[in-house]
Amino acid sequence: MLGTLTKMDIVSPVQTGNGSTLKESTDIDNTILKIIKSTLASSEDILISSFGKFQGKDKRERKGRNPGSGDEMTLPASRMVKFKCSGNCEMKVNGFK
Repeated sequence: MLGTLTKMDIVSPVQTGNGSTLKESTDIDNTILKIIKSTLASSEDILISSFGKFQGKDKRERKGRNPGSGDEMTLPASRMVKFKCSGNCEMKVNGFK
């Protein structure tokens, strides 16, 4: 597969794999994504065995520059998501196993 993985690229194999309708498979996908989002929003990490770990990370308020004008500005504190690939997944991505 080349390019970007879309939601339909995930929904289609779920539909094929368990014989469900497109709507049922989309609902499954949406439920899983909703669980992941709400878990990260509540500051909990998500570990998916043999795949990796999603972690929420707080970034402090910091100084920055407006790229258009060059003016200094303060960037507000924010929360970002980090992903750490598991060893098994990393080996698969790099063509081992």
